[in-house]
Amino acid sequence: MKLVSYIHNGNEQCGILMDQYVYPTSGMEMPGTMSGLLNGWEEWHPRLVVIHNEIVAGKYSSRLELDSIELLAPVPHPTSCRDGYAFRQHVAAARRNRKVPMIPEFDAYPIFYFTNHKSIQGPGAIRCMPDHFQKLDFELEAAIVIGKGGRNIKVATADAHIAGLMIMNDLSARTLQMEEMLLNLGPAKGKDFATVTGPWLVTLDELSDFEVAPKENHFGKNWDLKMTCSVNGVQVSAGNLGDMDWTFAEIIERASYGVDLYPGDVIGSGTVGTGCFLELNGTGKLNDPEYKEQWLQAGDEVVMEIEGLGTLQNTIIAENTDWSILALKK
Repeated sequence: MKLVSYIHNGNEQCGILMDQYVYPTSGMEMPGTMSGLLNGWEEWHPRLVVIHNEIVAGKYSSRLELDSIELLAPVPHPTSCRDGYAFRQHVAAARRNRKVPMIPEFDAYPIFYFTNHKSIQGPGAIRCMPDHFQKLDFELEAAIVIGKGGRNIKVATADAHIAGLMIMNDLSARTLQMEEMLLNLGPAKGKDFATVTGPWLVTLDELSDFEVAPKENHFGKNWDLKMTCSVNGVQVSAGNLGDMDWTFAEIIERASYGVDLYPGDVIGSGTVGTGCFLELNGTGKLNDPEYKEQWLQAGDEVVMEIEGLGTLQNTIIAENTDWSILALKK
């Protein structure tokens, strides 16, 4: 089942997507927003499954054309947003490009960082400041949404806390990021301006045919889903969600240790191998000193696609200002 959040008649609403039509949940004796559904997920999810089957049977006629509504992020107001570091290929390539060895701690435990959950947005324009364009980068990822809260969740039961999966683009201003991380803190300003998710949330039952075994000595669900990113119609990245080394279940186990997870929390996978210009440029320059770096520019169209999760489209827009915090260095 696919769930969307959108604006209709000036109001935020939620609906079930089927065959390019959206069926509002507000007319089904259910909450009319995604946060309402997630906060009662254990109660509402079985009801959603019943309604989904009734839509297939033609019972519901109240619907909107997908092209007629403004899509928001599937979870427009997440309670928090963490981002993992789950793909060994990406980590190893990034370290190789910096001419440092692979760090053994990667294989010992999953890590994540917190990003700005108030800067989550969906398809459409992404407004960027001048300093963001100092090596502006995409990051091709998937993300889960917590539907069932919990604390000290063990990996064996962690997948039951996932409401669904969606595409995630962890946009990164690399110059700002690298500047602050010289002080061993961050990333913060290099990440806090925009994180994109969408176009819809796909529940796990719809992804059952894509399930594959996790990597050796890892535990939890994994999915064989092809991932691509194109910039201005040219494919620049390709990977597979099944290449995650650390599973979402394992990340949930660590994230919930001594901490409450809440319905509406978003957790990203981290970047898939080849899933950002930082990695691609580093590999290119390692192989060819004359390699020309590529970064996102104003007007660029970024299109991410993950099999089974849809296509997420965004356009990079420059704010009409010359204000720079990089220029404020003492």
